[in-house]
Amino acid sequence: MAVSEPRQDAIVVVPYDPAWPATFEAQRGRVAAALRPWLVGPVEHIGSTAVPGLPAKPIVDMLARIADYEAGHQIIPAMTAIGWAHAPEPHDERLRRWEFCYPAVARRTHHVHVVEERSADWPTWLAFRDHLRGHPADAAGYARLKRELAAADQRDRPAYRAGKAPFIQELLRRITAHPTQKRR
Repeated sequence: MAVSEPRQDAIVVVPYDPAWPATFEAQRGRVAAALRPWLVGPVEHIGSTAVPGLPAKPIVDMLARIADYEAGHQIIPAMTAIGWAHAPEPHDERLRRWEFCYPAVARRTHHVHVVEERSADWPTWLAFRDHLRGHPADAAGYARLKRELAAADQRDRPAYRAGKAPFIQELLRRITAHPTQKRR
């Protein structure tokens, strides 16, 4: 696996920016066009920037699904041709996904997760996003947690992710336990 340049952007949670959906749309079309030969389904806006009103790191997360992980070797040149940097992360191969950042890994405004369609992860990303969109109290609790974790250490990405994990897992457990809850 290629070694990616380190992420230099600090973990800073900012108030929701109503421009985030338009920022997503500006790159969605470019990413969808570049991935068209491999893409399965739409390119989705995920993560906190996809939840109106939710404070977030100002990095627009995106999801693109492809039929076969092995096609990822072919998408690297397609994505770099439109200005996206390949940003491998630990466990990408095991999780059968590819990561890209725009405009650069070190200081990114966008991050796209290209995952194999049969991956078990991406449906939970959409379920989590959709739940937060429809449940303001859960979104507020998640916002508080993210602010606390970011304030503790703006450079420790593993600690930030690990600190959010119990909240996310509990919320996903609740969603799974009550699948008839209205999803947007």
